[in-house]
Amino acid sequence: MKILFATAECVPFIKTGGLADVAGALPKEIIKSGADVRVILPLYKQVPQKWREQMRDEMITYIDIGSRHEYAGIKSLTYNDVTFYFVDSEYYFGRDYIYGSNGNDEAERFAFFCRTVLNVMPQLGFIPDVLHCHDWQTGLIPVMLEVQYRHLPDYSQIRTVYTIHNLQYQGVCGLDHMEYLVHLGRERYTSDKLEFYGAASCMKAGLVYANKITTVSPTYAQEIQSAYYGEKLDGLLRARSKDLVGILNGIDNTDYAPASDEHIWVNYWSTNIEAKAENKIMLQRQMGLAQGRDIPMIGMIGRLASQKGLDLVARVLPEIMATGAQMVMLGTGDPDLMRIFGEATQKYPNQFATCFRMNNELAHQIYAAADLFLMPSAFEPCGLSQLISMRYGTLPIVRETGGLKDTVKPYNRFTGEGNGFSFTNYNAHDMLHVIREAVDMYRNNRGTFLDIARRDMCGSYGWDESAKKYVELYCQLTGKSPAEPAPVETPAEPAPAEEAPAEPAPVEAPVEPAPAAVEAPVEPAPVEAPAEPVAEEPKPAPKKRTTRKKAEPAEGETAEVPAKKTTRTRKSKAETAEAAETAEAPAKKTRTRKAKAETAEGEAPAKKTTRKAKAETAEGEAPVKKPRTTRKKAEPAPETPAEPVAETPAEPVAEAPAETQE
Repeated sequence: MKILFATAECVPFIKTGGLADVAGALPKEIIKSGADVRVILPLYKQVPQKWREQMRDEMITYIDIGSRHEYAGIKSLTYNDVTFYFVDSEYYFGRDYIYGSNGNDEAERFAFFCRTVLNVMPQLGFIPDVLHCHDWQTGLIPVMLEVQYRHLPDYSQIRTVYTIHNLQYQGVCGLDHMEYLVHLGRERYTSDKLEFYGAASCMKAGLVYANKITTVSPTYAQEIQSAYYGEKLDGLLRARSKDLVGILNGIDNTDYAPASDEHIWVNYWSTNIEAKAENKIMLQRQMGLAQGRDIPMIGMIGRLASQKGLDLVARVLPEIMATGAQMVMLGTGDPDLMRIFGEATQKYPNQFATCFRMNNELAHQIYAAADLFLMPSAFEPCGLSQLISMRYGTLPIVRETGGLKDTVKPYNRFTGEGNGFSFTNYNAHDMLHVIREAVDMYRNNRGTFLDIARRDMCGSYGWDESAKKYVELYCQLTGKSPAEPAPVETPAEPAPAEEAPAEPAPVEAPVEPAPAAVEAPVEPAPVEAPAEPVAEEPKPAPKKRTTRKKAEPAEGETAEVPAKKTTRTRKSKAETAEAAETAEAPAKKTRTRKAKAETAEGEAPAKKTTRKAKAETAEGEAPVKKPRTTRKKAEPAPETPAEPVAETPAEPVAEAPAETQE
């Protein structure tokens, strides 16, 4: 099975959020099932030079997008046994930012990417069985495939899976601009397709046209079908609920392993978790905070956006600082939030530290140094930070939503169960209450706190189980096994089945038996069966010649034309082509007809007999007028000849028709 991931970002090449972690870790796990998985993404200016040096040129092409005819270069490299393709366009991806804020421009950039993905697959020699698209940046691929590519042989069997990583970001632009870019046809911009409140939505395009839709956690799959979380697409998602699946994300246990992590100062594991405090001392020194092993530290990593619950943190920040805990924040985003927390570093220099940029090494150091990890999200499709923090023995404090609810179970002091702390309502003081509870446990019940931390470190957070669910989904869509990439060869087997009917062709002698008549009712070819007895029946009835003379001038030549048409139809549809050939051959040549007629009954009819055979082929009856009338009707109603055919084998061939006529 062949699978192609289309994504806007992927670790270790480029990352702004959890999408990159999924696109980098999931393919590596799926290939263990035997599938051939590859990834295609834009070649941004921000991709480090060390990766560019390893890339090789695959091809150069030009893509039509709107009125532009743009260059697109395809480069590739192999990393962790996975092939990665990069779409190189200086005009669209050689910018100082990864994602911009201009809706029409962003739509154009990623419409170009989607068109390039579809155009280059045959030229790369990789036609996937499943094209797995991620988030709005690839949402146009399913609709382009169905509307503009599906009729082409290379694309006819491709199935699509569309994964929602964050429903809030939808790639909305003007309707006219979208049509200008991709030329899908005006009929595609209706409320049940791409139209979205007077605009066009790339996210909605993927939701409408993909064969299957997945989200990154079971709870989020349910939440987005409600008005509160559905971002005005809840109705569509409820309509497609049968095709909607929630599969929990995982993390790369190799990259996030405190026992071997090269980014942290001191490696440790659950058996020597006390060494974790050494990393705290080093981070305090690096960030300019007061140093102390027993000072509780709270970490936060991610985009600075209201979705992440940072407005709650800003609301009760003085109260949090009053607990004596330190806080280290890493991320970039909303300028207002950056200003608020920037001022906090001046107000609480020994307790609060920030770094307003993405820094992977510092992120690892915060996971290893912090005692608690705060994620008070308004909504969270899955979240990976809470999984990583538990892997490092850092207890999460989360709001119960989406994947946070699926992965973090609050500590129960009566049963001892749980792996972190949580609160239900999106409320600053509810969050503050839980933070105080966690800080109090760290200070006054360190043994229990460390027991939970050890338990968290030994948890299962990898992709193995999730990858199996994705593979099952791919198999369900394609009917293929991941270890057998090309079972398409099976259609070659039916070929001998079509040739099989050619074997009975030499058995033209079965003019006598009923088997030929028995085959007629099986398929819509009853006209052929009566053709065999016709040569025998007209001869004992000389009176038919009088009727015959009247029929000859009317349809002498026209009877021959339909005979040829019947022959062509019969050769392509019925397995009893032998009988048809036997009846048609004499219609063209009297000599052949005589030879076959003598073989059947020992008679030697003249050309008139041959004409009679044509006239009576429709019903095999004595009166000529009826067969001609019936003959024209017999083609649409093959049931009429079925009755005489069944009676013919019961008695001698010469007598059977005579009784039928009476």
